[in-house]
Amino acid sequence: MIFVTVGAGDFNSLIQAMDELAPTLIAAGEQVLLQIGHGAFVPQHADHFRFAPSLEPYFDQADVIVSHGGIGVVTEVLRKGKRLVGVSNHDRYDDHQDDLLAAMSARGHLVWCQDLARLPEAIAQARTASFNPYHEEPGQLVEIIMDFILHGHRPARG
Repeated sequence: MIFVTVGAGDFNSLIQAMDELAPTLIAAGEQVLLQIGHGAFVPQHADHFRFAPSLEPYFDQADVIVSHGGIGVVTEVLRKGKRLVGVSNHDRYDDHQDDLLAAMSARGHLVWCQDLARLPEAIAQARTASFNPYHEEPGQLVEIIMDFILHGHRPARG
């Protein structure tokens, strides 16, 4: 299954591109499911829904996940070791998603699709790519919490 998610917002151009691609994928025996959020575009060729209490069951079932570049979705999918195509949303007011997708792509964690015209190639690449496992590095907040749990006090400020 190819699962596409746009999160809580909208990404009409991604949903439209996947809906146009869906008949070819379905004819090849692939299931396509789109989570469309608040998007105005309603798919005609692929199964879809707006929201779910959790996307985790869909992530678990998917062979390839196509997503916007939101940090929550990207890290959740990568933690699960799933094949991810991260798509730049050029409708956003800035390019913060591009920064995340560029960094994760450079580290070999995902396929970064910067142009929806190249989405079919990005999905094909994600199916066969050898991705580097994603591991989060603990930050200072984790260290502070662990110190408090283990030693019962806050670390000295310095």
